[in-house]
Amino acid sequence: MRSARLLAALLVLATATATAVAAKPPNILLVMVDDMGYGDPGCYNPESKIPTPNVDRLAREGMRFTDAHASGPLCHVSRYGLMTGRAPFRTNVGVWSRQPVIDEGRMTIASLLRDNGYQTSMVGKWHLGFAENGYDKPLPGGPVDRGFQRYFGIRASTDIPPYFYIRDRMAVQPPTNRIAANNTKGWSPIQGAFWRAGGIAPNLALKDVLPRFTEEAVDEIDRLVKEPKPFFLYLAYPAPHTPWLPDEEFVGRSKAGLYGDFAVMVDAMVGRVLKKLDEAGVADETLVIFTSDNGPCWYESDDERFGHDSSGGLRGMKADAWEGGHRMPFVVRWPGRVKAGSTSKQMLSFTDLLATFAAVVEAELPREAGPDSFDMLPVLLGDRDENEPVRLSLVVKSGRLYSVRMGPWKLIDGLGSGGFTKPSFVKPGPGDPKGQLYRLDKDLGETKNVYDQYPEVVERLTAELERIKSSGRSRP
Repeated sequence: MRSARLLAALLVLATATATAVAAKPPNILLVMVDDMGYGDPGCYNPESKIPTPNVDRLAREGMRFTDAHASGPLCHVSRYGLMTGRAPFRTNVGVWSRQPVIDEGRMTIASLLRDNGYQTSMVGKWHLGFAENGYDKPLPGGPVDRGFQRYFGIRASTDIPPYFYIRDRMAVQPPTNRIAANNTKGWSPIQGAFWRAGGIAPNLALKDVLPRFTEEAVDEIDRLVKEPKPFFLYLAYPAPHTPWLPDEEFVGRSKAGLYGDFAVMVDAMVGRVLKKLDEAGVADETLVIFTSDNGPCWYESDDERFGHDSSGGLRGMKADAWEGGHRMPFVVRWPGRVKAGSTSKQMLSFTDLLATFAAVVEAELPREAGPDSFDMLPVLLGDRDENEPVRLSLVVKSGRLYSVRMGPWKLIDGLGSGGFTKPSFVKPGPGDPKGQLYRLDKDLGETKNVYDQYPEVVERLTAELERIKSSGRSRP
């Protein structure tokens, strides 16, 4: 009798412990790489000329989204939507070089998690502005003023001066030296080992930035796991964005030239961070998200030259309104919660991370927060039918062009790419369609403009575009 009572007590204790473990919020590691195309990782493109074993491993162990989109097809634009859950066309992201883009007091993914018991840290490229008043003075308005408790990184890309490291609000060393501009023979002016002339800190070498961020991220994980609170680490690599600077051990590791070799190095750095999660014993309790901020800087001539399609069959490249500009690799691993080896065709935007993280920590978003953010947690947990879309529409702005998605239909409200592919904008001639309409379930490569064939679809998507632009929100 006594042994039966003891067994029952042990069962109750075990059940309570299991419930507590299940209810414990996960650590969150968000890895954002820079300018990696939809067709670069092998898990998205079996014919990729770039080995990406670590990203592929995440896909095998988690869920791969096939219809995930950057909130804009450029670095700073994309990051604004990611951080705030608000479409970047609703603000002036162009002020980033002079002042903070994110308004003080606006909820971010970092402030949400901080206010719900998380340690919040960021390593890497910010590109959302600081209130700059000299680099020997504090730099307010950056990560530690927008929800992160610790930060180490750089203000923008490694081809945009001045180049210097920032820790929290201060430059580690001001950019007192000068560096000359650089280009690489055999590539376009904005490819290869390209960077602009400008100030550079004595302790920074451009080739060392990527491995330095990896070291900082690994050290940060070591620090974070010692605390009882869960952690959120946002690791924003500035690569494989230019300058393409692979370490010697990675040269020749791909069949996609200098870019491919640098992308191999990026994958290896991701692998080092994932290994640290394993070594620290927290991999099974960490939600990992891997994605890229926008499409690749890779032209059709590069496809032909290397036989590598960086956009994975999509039309266009970085900055474009076409899918190659903003449809991104997006992989989520959450052991025991997200089914390993699964795929989702749900349309997702980076703006959706705010509402999704709120659901993960069981917090309710205020109405004014994340106006364009939708909760994707049911998708991750397999509780949402793939044929029941969470998002009914998605709007992306590319240059002067807007695109809007509803189901399989995509409308672009003008002619041209809107971005880096020439021509960026075309004025309609006599008899020309005024915009572009594609049915992506039958024409993912956007090869056939059916704008004039479906006027009722054009009218419906145009009305949805205007509704989202004018209402200030798309989340109900």
